[in-house]
Amino acid sequence: MPNHGEATAILARAANGDMAAATELLPLVYEQLRAIAGSYFRAQPANHTLQPTALVHEAYMKLVGSQTDWNDQAHFCAVAATAMRQILATHASAKRAAKRNAQRVDVTVDVMPTPTGASTIDLLDLDDALKELATYNERHARMVELRFLGGLTVEAMALVLGISEGMARREWRVARAWLSNRLS
Repeated sequence: MPNHGEATAILARAANGDMAAATELLPLVYEQLRAIAGSYFRAQPANHTLQPTALVHEAYMKLVGSQTDWNDQAHFCAVAATAMRQILATHASAKRAAKRNAQRVDVTVDVMPTPTGASTIDLLDLDDALKELATYNERHARMVELRFLGGLTVEAMALVLGISEGMARREWRVARAWLSNRLS
């Protein structure tokens, strides 16, 4: 990634609709976005209909088409992780709806690994839990999203959220406990 000032300038230009900046931005964030997308697909069978590369490109196009101001690369990638979650949830929901209607559908992503990789979580259950958590505490929901979907460390979450690392650690413990209780 270029220095912080240069990356911020490219992000600002892309947010203002500068397609040249959007073209410059993709190579700078592609590997990080591809790693996030790849983490969603680790527990999936090989024949799912959506591939990590397609997910990255769909999320990227959604973001560069928006008029959002990004603080830095971490903020952009966190927002991209959210966009990927929404795209995957839409695909999983469509798959389940099609199954209810007894139509043949290829397998799509419907589970994802936890941040530790020790187990998997149903994507739609996670999406529902995040929506519910957001009604109680928006920041805790954002933290779960950043950690599970963005792969951010607690330190990086603190930076993106603009809070101290100590506060991020305390709030992450609370959010993680709530999520564990909700999904069990």
